[in-house]
Amino acid sequence: MITSPQNPKLKLVRALQGRAKDRREAGAFLAEGVRLVEEALAAGWPFRFVLYGSQLSERGRALLEKLTKLEADVEQVDDALLEAVSETETSQGILAVLELTDLPFPTLPTFLLIPDQIRDPGNLGTLIRSAAAAGVDAVLIPPETADAFSPKVVRAGMGAHFRLAVYSLGWDEIRSLITGCAVFLADAGGQTSCWGADFRQPLALIVGGEAEGASQSARKLADRLVNIPMPGKIESLNAAAAGAILMFEVVRQRLYSKTFPMRHSRRS
Repeated sequence: MITSPQNPKLKLVRALQGRAKDRREAGAFLAEGVRLVEEALAAGWPFRFVLYGSQLSERGRALLEKLTKLEADVEQVDDALLEAVSETETSQGILAVLELTDLPFPTLPTFLLIPDQIRDPGNLGTLIRSAAAAGVDAVLIPPETADAFSPKVVRAGMGAHFRLAVYSLGWDEIRSLITGCAVFLADAGGQTSCWGADFRQPLALIVGGEAEGASQSARKLADRLVNIPMPGKIESLNAAAAGAILMFEVVRQRLYSKTFPMRHSRRS
């Protein structure tokens, strides 16, 4: 049992709760709580180690048993120490340190999400979760957006990170990956409503942050600005809500299209 706050595993956990740079240097990130650890295990994600406390639920103990059978590095921690390193208000008694690895980028992507200048971890995690539900091929994280693998983003993603390719990239790299896709940018002043836009073609959808909207770099990539009609007396939507509406409009159009969306050349 770990009983010292100076234990190397606890030191690593504390480091992974901090800056994105520390997570990149360690090549690892955190997943806390029974649900997230279950999702990581189900997806076959590589574990570095798992820490747990004595107050683990029955469901958590069943999960621990599976991890032990797979010969994962599992170790009990003093409850007070585990509570001290927990990111949640009430610890669920289990957390995992996972390898920071990339899922393969799709060969011919037809649906990409670019959350630009989304700095709120909850919004970014929710966008990633909605993207996974909507069948997005990959999420491209540009500069000035929150780190996709921070604990709060991973928690809000509810396991989506283990099933959807998520890449942190510069704008030049993003530009090269979206070749062949029409680029739609969500904007309240957009000339086309999302109900009138053609989302059946291969596309990249840019959703900007609530405070500042999309960056100039994102706007330079956009082929068309699209808006969400809002007859009520509210100026804008939460970025996560707006992104979900737009992504599922893509789903709706493609589900009810008589033909599978064919690749088009990106408009100049």
